[in-house]
Amino acid sequence: MVARQETPASTGAPATPPVWVEALATFHGARLRAEVATEPMPAPQRIAPWSAALSADVTVDGEDVGTGRIILLHDPTGNDAWEGTFRCVAYARAEVELEMVSDPLMAEAGWSWLLEALESHDAEHVAASGTVTRVVTEAFGQMAEDSGTAQVEVRASWTPVMPDPADPTSSPDLAPHVEAWGELLCTAAGLPPVPDGVAVMPNRRSARGR
Repeated sequence: MVARQETPASTGAPATPPVWVEALATFHGARLRAEVATEPMPAPQRIAPWSAALSADVTVDGEDVGTGRIILLHDPTGNDAWEGTFRCVAYARAEVELEMVSDPLMAEAGWSWLLEALESHDAEHVAASGTVTRVVTEAFGQMAEDSGTAQVEVRASWTPVMPDPADPTSSPDLAPHVEAWGELLCTAAGLPPVPDGVAVMPNRRSARGR
């Protein structure tokens, strides 16, 4: 799915770059845990000439425990801030225990979830940056009896390493990067790691009748 504003052919719109087509196939071909259901969503069209995005919900026993999105950007001319021509932009949010958000190391832990997920999936990258936000919601007045809630939000971006930086026609394999994002969602939601030897399969809402 190419999520970008189309320009009429008469205006001389550029042809879709083959490297984008190849990268997009791997972006949508990632294998995620059964608890993570994804679907395409509109992507920002002004940040880069080519973009695509996925949204996801993490569901356990019929209850949504996490949500997120990942955006893939491509600028064939390159971007100095990215240190490359592709960029992944990710967001993950999950409910956590109230006492967790008071831990001064919570933010560092949230960032480590991303870095460890990228490393475990061999998602080579450069120029990673992001933020970790802790959110506490407390109730007052007639809602004072409701218990408070807490969430952690991780916002990050990174540049996938090209298989051959010297070859402008080479295309990155985005599947490991999407799978790392999926692992970040599950870790934030408190799901235990998948045991070694257990295969994960693509899980998309369209395949579940939505």
